[in-house]
Formats: sequence, structure tokens, C-alpha cells
Amino acid sequence: MGVFSVTIRETMEQRELHNLSPYAAFSVKSAGRDVPEEECDIRTVYQRDRDRILHSKSFRRMKHKTQVFLSPEGDHYRTRLTHTLEVAQTARTIAKALRLNEDLVEAIALGHDLGHTPFGHAGERALNEICPEGFTHNEQSIRVVEILEKKGKGLNLTQEVRDGILNHQTARMPYTLEGKIVRLSDKIAYINHDIDDAIRAGLLQEVTLPKEHTDVLGNSTRERLNTMIHDIVIHSENKNEIIMSEKIYKAMQGLRSFMFENVYCSPIARNEERKAKNMLKAMYEYYEMNFEELPAEFTGLLERGEKKERVVCDYIAGMTDSYAISKFTQLYIPKAWKG
Repeated sequence: MGVFSVTIRETMEQRELHNLSPYAAFSVKSAGRDVPEEECDIRTVYQRDRDRILHSKSFRRMKHKTQVFLSPEGDHYRTRLTHTLEVAQTARTIAKALRLNEDLVEAIALGHDLGHTPFGHAGERALNEICPEGFTHNEQSIRVVEILEKKGKGLNLTQEVRDGILNHQTARMPYTLEGKIVRLSDKIAYINHDIDDAIRAGLLQEVTLPKEHTDVLGNSTRERLNTMIHDIVIHSENKNEIIMSEKIYKAMQGLRSFMFENVYCSPIARNEERKAKNMLKAMYEYYEMNFEELPAEFTGLLERGEKKERVVCDYIAGMTDSYAISKFTQLYIPKAWKG
């Protein structure tokens, strides 16, 4: 903890001021944390946030949470974790090209889906329907980093990272360019990798994708990613905004609508979604009636003024797919009697 280590961080902060775009979110100008902390000797504030997210339990659990396909039979389908990593890589590519803060982009990207439920958006819709206060995964991600991680202490992340996590969905808008990059990168990633997974599952073929959109974006995942990323960089360079051209954005939204109609809301998906929703609703009702059976780190939240219904959602939302199935089996499926 000598003078030379402190100089490393300060040197990096000065390097940002010298090398990054004037529109970047500079580490040294961060709005800071809710609870002030002594600065790290060798890492900037956004590097520390990235590391805290990366080492969190919620981050590790994403490897066993559904992206689109529930309990897929195959090793190459995306999970919530691999989706997160693809978002982070796309966002970093764009940020680097625009001379924006890669560390902030990476921290937001790695944390943006920490609050996702088991069984993907099916689980999210289930909790939103049953919880009196409603449920969205982006708001739950903020609860994870502010309250639930580290047994109620939270991760004490900077305001810029929390803003990017909260506002990564279509209906919201982050205040940093780095957050706006993640917001678009999330859509770019899931549209393209969900097409790839749907083709792998036999639900789609490349030739069945709408030609009016693939003619604009490309006829493979690689081509479409390349087109979208280049379009953002070209139209956002040296601007205080993150922009896609109208032509590319319209084609991207067209593919997104196609995926909702043919994959996300298909009869096959709806049937599996119904099962997942029934499972989570049953567990919600059980734990609402038997709240004392929750782990102590959750029951203790009542003493901090949290509502019981919200805490039950916290517990269920944190489950992996396999853990949710295991708990449901334990609660509702009779065991064979052994004499």
C-alpha cells in the first residue's frame, strides 16, 4: 500500500482524461457510492465495480438460468451467463471504438441481468403477475447489488453502474453513453444469439428469416453482428449520443418482432412457459404461508422494513432453474415410502 501503488490508479485516471472521448464517463469524475470508501491503490472505481459483480454469487448462478430455451438438451445453447458475456463483449467493442470507458461498460454489462429469475422471462412474468408490487428483472438486479448480495450489505456500486443496470431495457434510458451502449448491445446480442439457438433447436432456418430484414443486416449471425456494431460506431463517433441509423434500427426491430412471434411466443414456448409459471406461483404461495422456512438472510430482511411478499420474490428470483425444480419437487411431489 505504498506510494507507487497509489500512483498506478491515479495514472490510469489521468490516462482516461487524456485518451478517452470528452463524452466519456471518467472514473475520477464518478458520482460515487452511497457509502464512501477508501480508494483502491491500483483499480479505478469502475474496475472495482466490475470485479465485485464478477465475484458475486448472483453472477455465478446465471450459468444455470435459462436464456430462452427451458432445460435444453445440448451443451451449446445460451444461458443467462453466456448471454451476459456476449453483451459485455459487444459493448466493449463499441466502447473501445468510440473511446468511451470500457471498464464502466463492462461493469454495467456484467451486472445487467443479475436479477433475472429462473426460466427466463417466463419466470419474470410469473412473479410480476403474483407479486402485489410487481416484478421486473432490471429493478430486481438493483435490489441484488444494493441489498441482497453479501447477506444484506450489497455491493455498494457507483451510481453510474447502477444507473446502467436499472435502465438497460427499451422503455428506459441510462444517462451515460456507456449505459446506452449496453442497452443497445443487449438487444443486438439476444436477437442474434436467440436466432442461432432457435436454428440449433430446429425451430427456424436461416432462409425462413424475413428477407426484407436479412437483406439489410446480413444472412448469418456474424454478418448481422458486424453490420449492427459498425452502424453504431459510424453514426455515434464524436457525438454525445449512441445512435443507430434508421434503416438498421428498423431492420433490427423487425427481426426482434419476428422472434417474438415465432420463437418467444410460439405454442411450444407457451406450453413450457405455462409449466414454469405454475411452478413459481406454487412456490410463492407456499413460502408466503411458510415464511419462516426461508433462509435467515431473507427472513432477516423483514427487520429492515422489507415486505414479506417482496422477500419471497427475492428468494425465488435468485433460484437457478435446477434449484427451483428441486425445491418444487421437495415441496409438492410425494416421495416413495421406504419401510
